[in-house]
Amino acid sequence: MKILTNDKKSDLEIVLVFNKKLPKNLTKTQKDALALRDYKGEGVCFIGEQIFIGVDSYNYPFPNALRDAIANAIPTIKKLNIATASICIEDLQSAKEVCEGLFLGDYSFETYKSKKSQSKLKTIYLHSKTIESRALQAVITEVEHICISINAVREIINTPPAIATPEYVANMATKKAKELGITCMVYEQKFLEKEKMGAFLAVAKASSNAPYLVHLTYKPKNASGKKIPKIALVGKGLTYDSGGLSLKPGDYMTTMKADKSGACAVLGILEAVARLELNAEVHGILGLAENMIGGNAYKPDDILIARNKKSIEVRNTDAEGRLVLADCLSYASDLKPDFLLDIATLTGACVVALGDYSIGVMGYNAKLAESFNKIAFSAGELSATLPFNPYLRKLFNSDVADLCNIPSSRYGSAISAGMFLGEFVAQELQQKWLHLDIAGPAYVEKAWGVNPFGATGASVRSIVEFIKHKIKD
Repeated sequence: MKILTNDKKSDLEIVLVFNKKLPKNLTKTQKDALALRDYKGEGVCFIGEQIFIGVDSYNYPFPNALRDAIANAIPTIKKLNIATASICIEDLQSAKEVCEGLFLGDYSFETYKSKKSQSKLKTIYLHSKTIESRALQAVITEVEHICISINAVREIINTPPAIATPEYVANMATKKAKELGITCMVYEQKFLEKEKMGAFLAVAKASSNAPYLVHLTYKPKNASGKKIPKIALVGKGLTYDSGGLSLKPGDYMTTMKADKSGACAVLGILEAVARLELNAEVHGILGLAENMIGGNAYKPDDILIARNKKSIEVRNTDAEGRLVLADCLSYASDLKPDFLLDIATLTGACVVALGDYSIGVMGYNAKLAESFNKIAFSAGELSATLPFNPYLRKLFNSDVADLCNIPSSRYGSAISAGMFLGEFVAQELQQKWLHLDIAGPAYVEKAWGVNPFGATGASVRSIVEFIKHKIKD
């Protein structure tokens, strides 16, 4: 589906209804038709060549109200026997939200279905009486670049684990990098051994699919003379997580293909940054592995030596993501970035705390975390800070090693997991680091907002917007 700036005659006109207030310029015929259908500005209503879409009065001006209304209407519109539709936009912010609703609402995962849904809808025309055409086109282009990246992230996450192995994702990163003209280094097991990534390697031991560390680097081609921000992103890429010897119950294994969501998000962010040609240096580190069972699996009671030489007592092999991230964060710290963010489907405790739809934001710098929350909100993603608590630090003390990979209490375990990761961030970077736990919104088995069933691409919009803000600062 394409979005174009044009006031051409279309097959269908989309009319937005905010706060249950119908447009004042309706004809008597239109008013009578709406009254006949008892339409009061909620949901969707067809009248001839018009469709009225209610923007949830409870949510508006909540940042996702317009996005969600458009996305929820898209499946209905696609079933119509039309090729074009048009919508009038009043301001650039509305244009951005409408475009995101259209692009993100248009995605569905049908790759493995023998019969795919069909639609004749090809083009949506955006027009405005108040916005200059060039400015409107700039918004459409920017949103399209970001949403192409998000939908690509969704596709990789949704891909089943028999196909989307660590090697598959590494190859995908290589292919994307070549298309975008960015640098991609793919490091295999020998490199991990050379770097003494004992925690990362332990997680991958029992899998027949080898682990990989992927390092993507974007640098702007025409950087201005002033110093540009340098940002490093680390993504958890467990292409499948069985729990290892601390085996998950069967019901909890379904959806574990989504445990690679953090790494896939990092790949999508790099793609969006390159497409937008942002004036920042951005590094993406993907820690790719499978956590499986077997005779050579790492075990509870093992003691692992991480890259930064800290020893870790293993008490639960299902707390594996933090082990992969530990070595990847140590590696990323050596890049000496201005900001370091990790993205991970890390803890069920974060979902208990915040629900399915919010990102948990953690770190030592409360001001940075709150700044990220505001940026995420403006980008249309929900997040909330889970504050670090020094009293929780003692929960992952060990009698036989420097740290234990699980806390001694399940209470506050989303926070204690974040604090565990902080042990592997270089001291000088701890005030510049944020941990994003996307366990809730990354993959949900029920459509919500602009997100269909399955993967959402959580954190891509927020972090792209975060990078844009750091360029302006």
